[in-house]
Amino acid sequence: MYRDLDIVYFTLFPWDHPYSSVSLSFAKEFAKNNRIFYINHPYSLKDFAGNFNTKMAKERRGHMLTNKMRYEKIEGVSENIIGVHPPLTFPINWLPEGGFYKTFSAFNNRVILNTVKKVVEDYKLNNFVYLNCFNPYFAGALPQGFGQIVNVYQNIDDMTQEPYTAKHGARLEREVCRAADIVTVTSTNLWELMSPFNKETHIVHNAADITNFERVLNQKFDKPEEIKHVKGKVIGFVGNLDHCRIDYPLLKKVAEHHSDKTVLLVGPINNTEYKEIGLDKLPNIIFAGSKNIKELPQYLQHMDCTMIPFLCNTLTKSIYPLKINEYLAAGKAVISTSFSKDIRGFADNIYLAQNHEEFVQAITKAIDENSEEKIQARNAVANTNTWAARVEEFWTIVENYLMNKKQLKAV
Repeated sequence: MYRDLDIVYFTLFPWDHPYSSVSLSFAKEFAKNNRIFYINHPYSLKDFAGNFNTKMAKERRGHMLTNKMRYEKIEGVSENIIGVHPPLTFPINWLPEGGFYKTFSAFNNRVILNTVKKVVEDYKLNNFVYLNCFNPYFAGALPQGFGQIVNVYQNIDDMTQEPYTAKHGARLEREVCRAADIVTVTSTNLWELMSPFNKETHIVHNAADITNFERVLNQKFDKPEEIKHVKGKVIGFVGNLDHCRIDYPLLKKVAEHHSDKTVLLVGPINNTEYKEIGLDKLPNIIFAGSKNIKELPQYLQHMDCTMIPFLCNTLTKSIYPLKINEYLAAGKAVISTSFSKDIRGFADNIYLAQNHEEFVQAITKAIDENSEEKIQARNAVANTNTWAARVEEFWTIVENYLMNKKQLKAV
């Protein structure tokens, strides 16, 4: 009944970000039936200056410098996805709470509201879905009168656990959750954290681009340049090597215990902890750096097992990682720490370790036990966790909410 509605999707994750994101994955799936207006997180004046000579900043300069929003063609996706880039905003997260912050925050909020209003006017939208993905800093929920039939806020992480987002974002997110009609969360623990602020809080887990990662099973890839010289087994990780999630001492133990194997780490590094504990000095660790999502199957195909070496802390307690279904879609054995309720839900198909010693021993077991039967079983699990399935869950939640709202009005 409601599944052909237009969607105005304002997200923290720009469409031109080099890495995969929940919002772009959802948008691609929505676009099979819906028209999507994908509104990027705006550049602040600081962002614009810092990225002034990048390709996209150059293309956007004219609009940015004249305080105009810009429609953008997103290459490689459905014509149903229309990119939108807002005008510039002020960088204000460094400010303390108070009058100055409120004044500049109100200005920034108007920038996004005016962007949405222009999209609504230009395309004559009415009865659309407004979806805000993890961006409570601006236009968390649209005021009445914009034409939205429902305001939905997507929470994908615990904002209280990183200093930058905790400073203002955690408070703003609570306000947005109260204002939204529906809140979706990606993990069981996030539901426990967010549901007190909105009774219409629902779990919609992350998924995977199955088609992309199944290429590991049905295509032949040459060895990536970084490991062409490698002869032995490869233990792999794909993801952001940050300081909040990654257990670097565990990675060191893995490399030292499995000195006859290569540890291949694929992803961006945004901290120095790996140097502080000497990972960069170990001869069997290779840092491959950031890769486009389309390149990842080439790396995964040449991994003998994969791992999720997450810390067990308050932040990771709320994580349902994108990579679990990507690994499984590729048929790969997965060794993980037991960091969340949701990762423990995969216990029948992955190797869960309660401590460092179990983790390093599980790697040997995973490689020794690998079989075609296990590969197919892992892939089958991933195929129940597709973006198509998540979009179906999303529409069921929206339809139930709107039907209940309609019934209440009729009473």
